[in-house]
Amino acid sequence: MLHEYRDVITHMKEHKNENAHFMKIFETHNELDDQIKKAENNDLILTDVELETLKKKKLLLKDEAYGILIKYKKEHTL
Repeated sequence: MLHEYRDVITHMKEHKNENAHFMKIFETHNELDDQIKKAENNDLILTDVELETLKKKKLLLKDEAYGILIKYKKEHTL
């Protein structure tokens, strides 16, 4: 997720106690990504609606994470 901000994410992980909300978003996004990949590989059976719902949730988390990353990057001049 947001690979172009890997350095900022690494910095946030190093200070994870200060960034608990971001870390939760990051973990949940990755869990959803795993579920989506399993469903697309037919290792997890989901309806089209369920799969679409997971994708929408993942996108919303990515948007929220992006906003947090941009703000954090500016505040910490990274």
